[in-house]
Amino acid sequence: MPGPGGGRSPRGFLTEEEKKNKPKVTKELLLRILSYLKPYWPQFLLVFLAILLSATVGLLPSIITGRIVDEALVGRNMKLLITLLLAAFGTLTVSQVIGVLESYINAWISQRIIFDMKNQMYDHLQHMPHAFFNSEKQGDMITRMDSDISGVSSVISGTLSSIVSNIATVVTSMVALFTMSWQLALVGMVVIPLLIIPTRSVGQTRWKLLTESQAKNDEMNQMINETLSVSGSLLVKLFAREDQEYARFVGLNEELTKLKLKEQRSGKWFGVVMGMFTQLGPLLIYFAGGWLIISKGDTSLTVGTITATVALINRLYRPVQSLLNIGVDFTRSLALFTRIFDYFDRKNPIVSKDNGMKPDMKNADIRYEHVAFSYDPEKPLLTDINFTVPAGKMYAIVGPSGSGKSTVVNLIPRLYDVLDGSVSIGGVDVRDMDLKYLRTNVGVVTQESYLFNGTIRDNLLYAKPDATDAELEEACRIANIHQYIENQPERYETVVGNRGLKLSGGEKQRLSIARVILKDPKILILDEATSALDSISESAIQEALEHLMQGRTSIVIAHRLSTILKADQIMVVKGGVICEAGDHETLLAQNGVYRELYETQFRTILDMEHK
Repeated sequence: MPGPGGGRSPRGFLTEEEKKNKPKVTKELLLRILSYLKPYWPQFLLVFLAILLSATVGLLPSIITGRIVDEALVGRNMKLLITLLLAAFGTLTVSQVIGVLESYINAWISQRIIFDMKNQMYDHLQHMPHAFFNSEKQGDMITRMDSDISGVSSVISGTLSSIVSNIATVVTSMVALFTMSWQLALVGMVVIPLLIIPTRSVGQTRWKLLTESQAKNDEMNQMINETLSVSGSLLVKLFAREDQEYARFVGLNEELTKLKLKEQRSGKWFGVVMGMFTQLGPLLIYFAGGWLIISKGDTSLTVGTITATVALINRLYRPVQSLLNIGVDFTRSLALFTRIFDYFDRKNPIVSKDNGMKPDMKNADIRYEHVAFSYDPEKPLLTDINFTVPAGKMYAIVGPSGSGKSTVVNLIPRLYDVLDGSVSIGGVDVRDMDLKYLRTNVGVVTQESYLFNGTIRDNLLYAKPDATDAELEEACRIANIHQYIENQPERYETVVGNRGLKLSGGEKQRLSIARVILKDPKILILDEATSALDSISESAIQEALEHLMQGRTSIVIAHRLSTILKADQIMVVKGGVICEAGDHETLLAQNGVYRELYETQFRTILDMEHK
């Protein structure tokens, strides 16, 4: 079955990492796993009945073979021979049909449980706080959603069913063997330890080679992912490193190929050894049976009984080998569920209160009172932020890089929650509001515009799914992007590419602004929204932004003086507090932090714009 993260793991052995992270078996864990199986218990009952029936019916061909030898062939009875052959064929057919039915029900159960778990996982992750996505690797989330949850299928249709099927096969086979001849049954089972020893010994060698080849394969995949990505391939070209990267790839490929060949060679010899031992059992049975009949004159033993015993003992070996790995398979199954449950158990501290308030936010002021916040308890970012943005006004926030400007505004839509103090809108703490209502009424244009890999229309409708064509076009005209769209062959059906890569930075930003215009929020946040635009593009949409901010309480984080000068008040963040506040001229006269920013950042940008 798949190992952690969907990687291939050898049967019969746990990796060092698996041993280290071996999950603790508890009643609570087992009950939690069973809770996903419980809705489908009638189907599971059918599967277990089918397995038991298949195991029982599977005995009949071997038993019938004994009768064919003793009664039909020795007795020279052609009619009985045909009857027994048809009976054997019929039982084989029934066994196969039952197996198909069992596989179908198993697959149905597996896919329904995967369907349930993926829905639960996606819903859970969608409601996790913004901090979760900043700290977790995207690849880990995809692994949980894809490989780990899909691995549940192998647990249900593979591990669980295999254990039940193997136990049923072993029990029914042993009952039949000892019923026919306890002496031959014991002789046949003498070989079982011989099957275990080489499996453990050769398996260790194969596991070592497999581990090395997996590590080398991961290294190669990492190289492919880095050098053949859009950014990676560009870097290779700009530094003319094609030949060196090719040589490195050939080296990795050579090492991987050698390891794969060693692994396959050891596997072939292992197959030869196992084949010899599995054939040894029937040979010993023939010898023991011949000795009892020829030397001891045992009249109760027949050639047919010996033949049937050989068929049944061959049927016994494979499930015995599989059952030896129950512990490993069980541990891996628990580990799989444990990794999935680890995500489900991550709590979301930012939730909407029951009966959350929905105040009128159209003409509401924003107030920060003694706000403190930190991503790391050891490194306070905001310690005592106090300010009020009056209804309908536009305030600008400036400050050195890393001073927490974006964090200040991210507290409004509750992307994060304050550690101390409060952020209120219209006198209502944002934590007491209905979360969906709050975010619906707050519009944000960020520095990095994100577009889904769809059409321009799809990305615009994300803000307002029922928007008419006229509304879309009006929003795009205000954002000064409509003419560009009209010039495209597919117009509003133009595909923007992954993350909007087919558009320039300015075009993406203007689409983002058009999207917020469609949303028509009561409060507007612009987090360096014009940073991706050249001065011409910025000038073209500055009027649109001013139109958008009319009648709305707005907070703007900006690095361009032209934007800052339009603010009703400028606030300077440094050292976790608002250290200065006022208009442009007042702040310059104070010769403080704002003056320093003006001399080092704003004036430089202003001079560049005028060149």
